[in-house]
Amino acid sequence: MWLIWLTGGVLLVAAGAAATLVPRWHARERDRRVAWSAARAAIDSATVSRDAAPCRVAEAEQLMGRAELIAAGHGGADAARLATRYAEQADRLWRAGHDG
Repeated sequence: MWLIWLTGGVLLVAAGAAATLVPRWHARERDRRVAWSAARAAIDSATVSRDAAPCRVAEAEQLMGRAELIAAGHGGADAARLATRYAEQADRLWRAGHDG
């Protein structure tokens, strides 16, 4: 009789843990995919600005190199957000150099 109660208790705890963890895993994976999508878009936008810039901007090229290096590593959402920041900053520098 005690074996049935023990088995039931273990199954109940496992079901509770799964009900808590699975949605978190899905949310984390969705956040990671969204962050990398934004990073790729920012890198693509910066690439267009770089190609359109009339002159070289060394700082922007360094930032873009960092963004591309991070993107090549395929890290988590934090890495994607960092790559996005670098690419957006490079994009702003190229646009300022182009406009100014």
